[in-house]
Amino acid sequence: MTIELVLARHAKSDWGDPGLRDHDRPLNERGTRDAPRMAARLAETGFRPEALLSSTALRARTTAAAFAAALATTVTLVPDLYGAPPSTLLAVASQSGRRRVMLVAHNPGMTELAEALSGGGIGEMPTCAVARFRWDDDDWAVVGAVDPTEWHLDTPR
Repeated sequence: MTIELVLARHAKSDWGDPGLRDHDRPLNERGTRDAPRMAARLAETGFRPEALLSSTALRARTTAAAFAAALATTVTLVPDLYGAPPSTLLAVASQSGRRRVMLVAHNPGMTELAEALSGGGIGEMPTCAVARFRWDDDDWAVVGAVDPTEWHLDTPR
């Protein structure tokens, strides 16, 4: 048995309307283009999440919807993922009760978690980056305590 965790930072957002709350910012043109492309690349790896969990922010929800379409799954919105620190990101994944989990959320938490799980190998999670981690164990307690068996980072550029 294995634990697989995929972290996807939301795609590039639009800053054009200063009157919008941060939570309500949509994707910009590049983000709208990158999200389905990165989703297709993840689908090509064969990864299929048992749970795809997303922040409630519009830019994250839209990114998650592109991944859900490519991975033939549904999105569960989790308010705690909005602006979450690494400890909350891991807790949400663990509490899902699933072994193959994908999170769509925000920086700085996503970069900090990816950096910690990769032993510093991942220095930055740019927008729409996808980091995959696998542990040869079926207990979420090892995640964060033991180095993953393998990890990969894919970026849109």
